[in-house]
Amino acid sequence: MSYQTVIVEDDPMIALLNRGFVERDRRFSVVQEFRDGRSALRWFREKRADLLILDVYMPGLTGAELLRRLREMGAGVDAVMVTAANDAKTVDGLLKLGVVDYLVKPFTQERFQQALDTFCRHREAVSQQGGNVSQQDLDAIFCRSAPPETLPKGLQSQTMGRLRQCLAATAAAGCTSDELAAAAGLSAVTVRRYMNYLVERGEVVSSINYDTGGRPSVLYCPRQQKATGL
Repeated sequence: MSYQTVIVEDDPMIALLNRGFVERDRRFSVVQEFRDGRSALRWFREKRADLLILDVYMPGLTGAELLRRLREMGAGVDAVMVTAANDAKTVDGLLKLGVVDYLVKPFTQERFQQALDTFCRHREAVSQQGGNVSQQDLDAIFCRSAPPETLPKGLQSQTMGRLRQCLAATAAAGCTSDELAAAAGLSAVTVRRYMNYLVERGEVVSSINYDTGGRPSVLYCPRQQKATGL
């Protein structure tokens, strides 16, 4: 049996990215997607799901308003927020509505997976036979920490972090390996190795720039930046 998941996200590209991340985990299946909160609310009046992947900023009915309505209805769905909303008031209000996790765009696939794992730990703990939850189960839920990223042989976490920071500061059109190398103080050959890894795992998008007046070049930019134009 898989956890039934609903995605509510008005940006089609981000919705597609969320679906891809969810469906990589065989414990979950996406049963419905919505582009606005009102459509999702109508669906939940007739049906149920285990997990809601929810944005905040949407037309008509925001993610926060949708979650509040669902709580008033007594819908037993858990929610993971995946949103650009990071102001203190919004975050505090959603945490008080009992969200399982809160991801601020842009995020990595590993961080998204951590949210799914947190949800699973929560569900497994509260569904234990006998009706009691042990302290160990509670600690597994509330004392979680992000697992270290496992990189392929030859790649270093410190260098990866530096390149991710440089990528985050790039223009929407992206940048070349030479530009990244200059910004990070690395060789272009080293940068290309790291970029190939990030492209393969879907965190970075590569494209060909033919408007160079000479030899075409490869441009790199974070996937969320490519999708949202941020």
